[in-house]
Parts: sequence; structure tokens; C-alpha cells
Amino acid sequence: MKITLPYAGIVLLIGPSNSGKSTFIQRLIEENKIHASEVVSSDDFRVLVSDTDFIDWKQRPKDEADNLYDQYQIISREAFSMMDLLIEKRCKLNKLTFVDATHLHADDRKRYIEIARNNHVPIVAVAFDVNQETLLERDDLREKPRGKRRIRQQFQTFKREKRFIKKEGYMASFFISGTNDIEIIRRTNNPLELDVANGIDVIGDIHGCYDEFIQLLEKLGYEKNERDLYVHPEGRKILSLGDIMSRGPHSLKTIQFFLRHVQASLGFMIDSNHGWKIARWLDGRKVTLNHGDELVEEEFNKFEQEHGEEKTKELKQEIKEFLFHAPSHYVLLKNGVPTAVCTHAGIKDEFIGKQSHLVSDFCRYGDTDGVDESGKPIRKDWTISHRTSQLIIWGHDPRPKPIITNNTINIDQGVVFGGELSAFRYPEKTFVSIKAKEDYSNDSRNPLKEWEKNRLNPPNIGKYINGFSVLSEELGEIHVPKKHVLPAIDLVSHHTVPMEELVYIPPTMSPSPKPSALDTYLEHPKEVIDYYLSMGVEKMVAEKKHMGSRGILLIFKDTDTALQAIGRNTLGTIYTRTGRKFFDEETEKEILTKLNQSLIANDYFSKYNTEYVLLDAEIMPWNLKAKELISNQYAHVSENAILDRATLKNKLETAARTNQDVIDWLAEYESKLENAYVFQEVFQKYCWNVDGINEIQIAPFHVLAHSKETFFHKPHTWHMEMNREFAAMDDIFVETEFKVIEDSRSEEAVIKWWEEMTADGHEGIVIKPLNFISRYKGKLVQPAIKVRGRKYLHIIYGMDYLLPENLKRLKERNVGKKQKLALKEFALGVEGIKRFVNREQLERVHECVLGTLAMESDPVDPRL
Repeated sequence: MKITLPYAGIVLLIGPSNSGKSTFIQRLIEENKIHASEVVSSDDFRVLVSDTDFIDWKQRPKDEADNLYDQYQIISREAFSMMDLLIEKRCKLNKLTFVDATHLHADDRKRYIEIARNNHVPIVAVAFDVNQETLLERDDLREKPRGKRRIRQQFQTFKREKRFIKKEGYMASFFISGTNDIEIIRRTNNPLELDVANGIDVIGDIHGCYDEFIQLLEKLGYEKNERDLYVHPEGRKILSLGDIMSRGPHSLKTIQFFLRHVQASLGFMIDSNHGWKIARWLDGRKVTLNHGDELVEEEFNKFEQEHGEEKTKELKQEIKEFLFHAPSHYVLLKNGVPTAVCTHAGIKDEFIGKQSHLVSDFCRYGDTDGVDESGKPIRKDWTISHRTSQLIIWGHDPRPKPIITNNTINIDQGVVFGGELSAFRYPEKTFVSIKAKEDYSNDSRNPLKEWEKNRLNPPNIGKYINGFSVLSEELGEIHVPKKHVLPAIDLVSHHTVPMEELVYIPPTMSPSPKPSALDTYLEHPKEVIDYYLSMGVEKMVAEKKHMGSRGILLIFKDTDTALQAIGRNTLGTIYTRTGRKFFDEETEKEILTKLNQSLIANDYFSKYNTEYVLLDAEIMPWNLKAKELISNQYAHVSENAILDRATLKNKLETAARTNQDVIDWLAEYESKLENAYVFQEVFQKYCWNVDGINEIQIAPFHVLAHSKETFFHKPHTWHMEMNREFAAMDDIFVETEFKVIEDSRSEEAVIKWWEEMTADGHEGIVIKPLNFISRYKGKLVQPAIKVRGRKYLHIIYGMDYLLPENLKRLKERNVGKKQKLALKEFALGVEGIKRFVNREQLERVHECVLGTLAMESDPVDPRL
């Protein structure tokens, strides 16, 4: 007899004492068919809880026998309690467990059937059907016999229960009388696991859009061979997330494609809601073909007219078996490690790698909460409960673009509804898509249009209030802790521009990782250049740092396009790096109107085929936003310092005429007075009176996005050229000086430029890698580092910061935390803009903005 054991689950051994259960187990261990750790024995657990596995109450007076029997029952109860807990834990971890006990009573067996069912693993029964005489003979040979009366009772119980075992719900039941002729076949690999090998291309819901599917395969590099099979030259394989049929024009061609490719081990397909319904219909069950499933029936009718009844019957049988045997999901293994999961509509973490009716239903339909008035299921967001590091790739719920949320990726872009057919390349984690030729569905409730209609619905703050994570393409998962989220929510609730306008918060910027090696400098370009060179960045851009306030400008072509993009009739918005309005309403309107007219006059929106432009800029003068800081801190401090130090200097000068001991003190205060004048000179340089918008200057240094694209792939030299283009369009815009660093000569030129600039009191420069996004050994490199001048740093670290004892202390500052925040905020900003341009839901854009604002509430030395 062959006994096939599942990969995981419970193997329940059933039979009286002496029937051979332990012997059977021992043989399997010796033959390396199973591990000793996979066996849970009631005798062993009795020893664990009580130090004995046997209590002999025979040949005892009744009162002693009764008490010993009670003691044995208590021990057994505790032993089984521990056993059950261990078995349940092993089931949770998807392990195989042999349970070695008699299990003669239905209630005992039912307990393990429930454990298996609750943990979505199979249970197999192996019953040892041995005659009574053999049982009694074996008992006589035991060191600790169980007793003839007890053996006879167990045999009679087993004889009575035998007929019920097959009906109790096991995946399989085996009855054996001996172990010599038993062949054990064990699955060593989880059938739901796939090795990524040379790469897998995961395809979203095809829905019979065969032409688009073939176009996508060709775009992915697959080539048709002489057997009409699509083969990738690098050995990659195709994996369909299901719903390959229904709604679209070519369901049969598509399913036949997968039949051939799965049989040829070139592709894989998982179960889905439409596939499950078609399978049951083909099996003759009573189902209602609607929501596009009726088109499959029409295709079969047409096939029968062309090929006859017999061929149609064969095809239906083949497709039915194929659909019924499709797994609920696949787990992708990278170097033997499970790193990703492919499922149709969703999956719970505890379901991964397991198979049951409940798992299959969840994977087919996702998490649902009844149906709406049209009979369609109301979908709940299962992604918020995903907690493991495994990436989940799914479809079923059409979205305009691939959606990455909480380490899950939706790649159903609604090709049958006129959207796109997407492929997710793994392990590369890149997307490839094909636009649909048309909307094939004829559905009045097109989900892509519904998505667009609900795009600006306000976010569910409850999802964020206890902390949350954002999955960014640049930095992976970024966790935002609760303690920083609450102040950010308060800020957005009371002080920022409306959240539909708040699409981006710029990141903080770190100074150099190392202080200057020069004795009289805290910061110097040399250390920044050396840092980037050590990160493999050979070409850099140095930009003059304007002393103003960071501002974000979102400028629309007209109010109608703004209504489509953010749901408001406006020409745009200008806000600070904390999300607050930069100007009063009247000034903002005047500036936006002027800029809008200039852009239109210069044909900007038509030239770049865009409905808006998103700019990251510096807005001057500094006192536009720093009036209170200047008047309360800088002006007050400088005036008092100059007055006090000048008075003391004058007194020391008088004293020095008669007392040479104060000469050094006088020199100190002459230096300190000079420091106070430098302090005053520096902050006043960045301030001027603003009489109307003509006095305002805006220096855009990043063109972040247009309505159809982002510009993170462009080098910083391109952004600087765009800066010049804007400056030529309107006098509010000003150019930013910049230089390229690519060799030792250009490095020296930049350092000299910085020295001259900062000696004149300018703030300094920002040095960036040439590429907007740079990596070194797979890790993100600092996107920008500021280098501030000696004079300017007086207003940051105090007018006497250059005194040797002060400078020595400052050179020990730690910028590590600032750099980490800069990278996280940069990744969040890039992610949020991509989502905004892709017209994702407001909630998805807003979580990136909220994350950046929350990071800013994490305390860091504000002088850095």
C-alpha cells in the first residue's frame, strides 16, 4: 500500500495499544522519511508533565486502584493539553506533525480535525487495524503491559469506530494491518512554492484581452518558437494572477494559451473568482453567468459550431480540470527564501503557504462585506492587516496604475475596462504595461471611472493615528511612529493648505558628514566632495544657496485643469516646507495670476504637453517669512551685543593707556565687537522691504513634475537649465548660479567660488550628485548637502562660534540622525509626487506628506 503524506499538516495515528504505531514511527525515522521533531507522542508528554508514562493500578485494592486511575487521567489530561498546544503551533508554522496516541474516541479525533481546519492544513488518518490476538500477544512482551482487559476494551472501541473514520473529513484515510508492505511517499516541497530561478513575470488580470497580452509578452522579450510557445531567451517564466477569462473578447484563446504553457512548464496560473465560477459552470453546477462570464458561454457555442460537439466536450473537460486544480496562491522563493506571494484578490498573513477552502475563498474574492445594490461584493481593505516582510502581488480590484501599499502591489490596471495590462517583473521589481485597444466591458460602472470619481475622497485618519508605514520605491518600507504622527495630524488639521493641494513636502538637508579639516572652518566644500567621491559619485553639481525660505509652487494651466487634478477651482497654490500658506490670499492670487499668464504667453503648457507644473523653489527675501525671527532674535541680539561690546571696548581702551595688563582683554573684545558687526551684516544682507510683488524673487531649482511625468530621472544640470528658462519668462523668477564638478580643476574652481561668495556674506552652496537619485552599492546616497560660509554660520551658531574652544566643540557635532531623516523624507517626497502624477487616491499621496511632516517633528539639532 502507498501512503502519500502531505507537505504540512497532521498525520493522525489511530489504533489500540500494541497495534504498531510507535514501531511505524520509529521505522520512518530510521529510514529518514521523517524527523524525530515531527513526532508528538502522548507517552512522551506524560513523561514531560509527570515523569512517568505508565501507572499500574492492577492487583491493587479498589480504593488504591481508583485513586491511581484518577491520577493517570489527570496526567493524561495535562499531557494532551500540552500536546495540542504544540501541534497547533506547528500547524501555524505549516509543519508536518505525526500524532502518536490511540485516538479511539470520535471526540479525540474531532479535536485534531478542528486544529487542522483552524490552521488551514490537511489532516490524514492512518488507522492500524490489527486483530485482537496479536494485540494481546504483543502486550505480554511489553516491559510495562497495559493489561488484557484494557486491550480488549480498546479493540472493541476501535472495531466500533472504524466505520466512522472515513466520514470524519480527513484529506485521506489509510487502514493498515502491518507495516512491511507500506510505501511512504512524502512531499518534501510545498506545492505552493515557486523558485524565482531566472525570473518571473507576474501578469495582472487579462480578462480575455488576448491581443494586449501577446503585445505585453513581446514587450517583455518573449519569443514564439516552432511549437507556438512563447519562450524567454533568459529562461524567465509567466505567472498569471487569474481572471484570464470573462468580460473580454478572447477568453478561450487566452485559457488555451495558459493550458499549453503550464503543461510545458513555461508558465503558472492561480485560481480566481471568474475562473472558479467558469469551472463550476463547466462541471454542470447551478451558477449564474453574469458580469462578463456569459461571454465565455457564447465563445464555447461558437467553438462548437466550428469544431463540433466532441471537440467542444474535450476542451470543456480540459479547461474544467485546469481551473479546478489552479492553486489559491504561489509563494516565490529567492535563493530558497520565501520573499513574495502572488494571489488574485488578497491573502491573510496566516494563510500564506497553506491551502484550504477558506484560504481559497479569501484569495479568490478578498475581504468582502456583503454586496451592494447591484449585487457586486463590497470590498474591504485587507492590505492594512499585512504585517510580514513578504511582498504580496495581487489583482482583482482595478486601479489606474500599480498601487504599492503596506508591502502589497496591485497590478490589475483594468485592461478590459480600457486601462492597461501590467506585468511585474520579479525579482527586479519593475513594471511593464500595455495600453488597452478599447474598453471591451460595456459596463456602466467602469471601476476605473469609479476610482477616478472617488480619488479625492478624504483619507481615513484612523489608518495613521497609531503610526504607519509607507512603502517607497527608493528606500523600501519607511515606518512613521505614533509619537510623531499625532503632531503632524494636528498640523494638517489646523494649519496647512487644504490637503488636496498639499502634494509634497521637501526634505530636510544635512551638512557635511565630517567637519572641515581646516582650523578656522566648520564647513567646507572639500569634505562634501570627498564624501560623494567615496560614494562612487564622480560628477556633481554645485548650486548657489539663496538665503530665503523654501516654497512649493503648484501652477495650473487653468482652473478647469485644477478642478480635475485637485478638485478645486484655482490657478494653483504656494506653500512653505511645513505646508502653510506662504503668502496672504491676495498676494498669492496676484503672484499666481502673473506667473500663469507668463507661462501661457511663453507657450509653456503646450510646449511640454502638461496641465500643471510643480516647482521646488527658494522664495526671497528672507524676511517674507522670518520677520518675527529677525526682529525678536537677530536684530535684538546684534543691537545689544554691539552696544555692550562697544561700551566695554571703549572702557578697556581708556584703561589700557595706564594698565598694560588689559591689552589682551581689549584685543578679545575688539574681535568680539567685529563678530557682532559680522552677525548684523549677515542677516541684514538677506532682508529688504517688499512693496508689491515686484520685490519678490523666486528661484525654482527643481521641476518636480508635470501632469504626465516626474523628472527624477533628469540630471541636476537639466533642472538648472529649466531654472534659466523660467527666469526668462517672468521677472519674479531668478536664475541660480551653478557649476559642475567633474575633475580636480573644476573642484578647485568651485571651492574658490564658494570662498569668494561666502566672504561677501552669501549663505553658501548646495552640492548634489549629477543624478537626481544616486545609489552606492544599492543604497541611497544623500540627495544634497549644504555647505554654509564662515560669515553666515555666525547667525546659526552664535556670533562667537569661531573662537577656538567653541569651534572645537562644534566640530564634534553628530549629523547622523539628520542624514537619516534627509533620506527618509527625500524618499517619501519622491514617492508622493509619483502617486500624485499617477492620479492615485488622495489618501495615498497624503500618507507620504503626513510621513514627512511627522519626520520633521522628530527632534534634531535645528542648527544642522
